[in-house]
Amino acid sequence: MTFGFAPSSAASLSASTDPSAASVTPPARMLEPAEWAAAGIPLLRSPRDVVNGLHVLHRPRPATAVVAVLDPEERLCASASFVRRSAPADGWMFRNALLAQLRRVIPHDLRRRTPVRTAVLLYCREGDARWTEEDGAWMWGLRDACTLHGLRCGAYITLTRDGWQVLGEGRGGRRPHADSAPEGQDEAVVRPLPRTGGTASDVMRRVAAR
Repeated sequence: MTFGFAPSSAASLSASTDPSAASVTPPARMLEPAEWAAAGIPLLRSPRDVVNGLHVLHRPRPATAVVAVLDPEERLCASASFVRRSAPADGWMFRNALLAQLRRVIPHDLRRRTPVRTAVLLYCREGDARWTEEDGAWMWGLRDACTLHGLRCGAYITLTRDGWQVLGEGRGGRRPHADSAPEGQDEAVVRPLPRTGGTASDVMRRVAAR
């Protein structure tokens, strides 16, 4: 996959309002596309199903992050969504936000010698599908949060008005996208991810983790 580069939305805003913003150092806690590609992130067998399912459950709009935990069969164990704080992109802050959501919805797997479950991140944002420094900060945050919660680090997916894209894999689609209509008004038929039984699924049925 060929990665383009675009400045993060936060950096673009700063540059337009602060003449000194050009001297601001890029966030240190971030992963470049090459680093992410070399990290051995497991491929999703059916990324379209994962994206469609999370879109049905959370209906993300720009600046919304959806973190989901999948079992080895790629079934949804738990998920949560939250709105990104209006602050400069920082992998450490993103790590803390993701870790807080994971702790809310699913027990850690730190007692396992090898991670079994995988966390993936869907981030809905403005702009086009090119990699940004903000994406790099989310990648860093996802990888670190997974380590601290005993999970495998899975795919990072962006959702823009152009559609969705699994960064680093070259796979994507036009629907759903950041402006997709609510369920029942979409032209496409969307199939949610299957849920497993157990405590995590019971929690997700009772609580809309937004």
